[in-house]
Amino acid sequence: MTIRSLQASYRPLVDEHDVALLDLDGVVYVGADAVPGVPGVLAAAAAAGMRFGFVTNNAARTPHQVGEHLRDLGIAALDDEVITSSQAAGRMLADRLPAGSPVLIVGTAALAEEVEGAGLRAVWSATDEPAGVVQGYSPELSWAMLAEACVAIRAGAFWVATNTDSTLPSPRGPLPGNGSFVQVVARTTGAAPVVAGKPEPAMHAECVLRTGAVRPLVVGDRLDTDIEGACRAGVPSLLVLSGLAQAVDLLSAAVGQRPTFLAADLGGILVRHPGIDRSDGSARCGDWEVTRRGDSLLLVSVRDAPSPDRPEAAEPPGDDCDALRALAHLAWENEITSTVAGDQAAVAVLARLGLATGD
Repeated sequence: MTIRSLQASYRPLVDEHDVALLDLDGVVYVGADAVPGVPGVLAAAAAAGMRFGFVTNNAARTPHQVGEHLRDLGIAALDDEVITSSQAAGRMLADRLPAGSPVLIVGTAALAEEVEGAGLRAVWSATDEPAGVVQGYSPELSWAMLAEACVAIRAGAFWVATNTDSTLPSPRGPLPGNGSFVQVVARTTGAAPVVAGKPEPAMHAECVLRTGAVRPLVVGDRLDTDIEGACRAGVPSLLVLSGLAQAVDLLSAAVGQRPTFLAADLGGILVRHPGIDRSDGSARCGDWEVTRRGDSLLLVSVRDAPSPDRPEAAEPPGDDCDALRALAHLAWENEITSTVAGDQAAVAVLARLGLATGD
């Protein structure tokens, strides 16, 4: 079914879902630092009864190492709550290969640990005649490691990539992710890997299995992994704007990458989400209304004008996400992804959202 609008939730999401499956990079932290406010949000959600799965496509660290990082940030995370793409990859390899089979590691010792934990034997050279190859992100990835992978894959080894994210977020901006290096091997060998991580179903199955989720909510900052994975699994999702995805990406999102809910950051799990009032050629959310103007969208404030009885109306209209919700509705409905324009009250919000403005 084509998703033409973000959805409403008239109760806070924390009251509607038993487990939040949280992406890490860009949602919980960026680099070494927590996204501002996230430890407090998680503590409040936990007090309300929500459980968590801390989900990452990054296979460079063990669940314990990730758990330590989270605890250092003031987040009360258990190692068992951390779910990595290396775990999903290990399960896929064990399902395909006989116990004890050699598997070439293209990645970190943490990835090798998950392979060993799945009952297989980690090796580091194609001369060991590996039956499988598993490739994950490593900040110390070398040409020699890629070369060993190419030799083993050409010899017929079963190739699993933990994920194919082309970039990963950092305080310095997006940097090359595992998917960029997977492409090097793919182009060299002419082969294609089986992918374990998001958005593939194996990762979602791993998350549900490990958390026992009944009413999961996927929270992510990437449309092409987190949100697409949720769509493919038929699970509600919350897109946050604290990481990779930007407003312009949401407006041009393909049908299979459209989230259920939208928030500036993880605090969105603690609040209600407003609905969108629709009429012919327009959409309204909160203090904002969007109408189509040719091939562009026009955002205007519909906050009541100030009066002696309602002086608070003199305040600027609030919630950038309300404006973006209405914009996304008309963009998806009319397949408009280019220019937006706005009245005087809308100029600041459009600038904060990073959207190009017309005349």
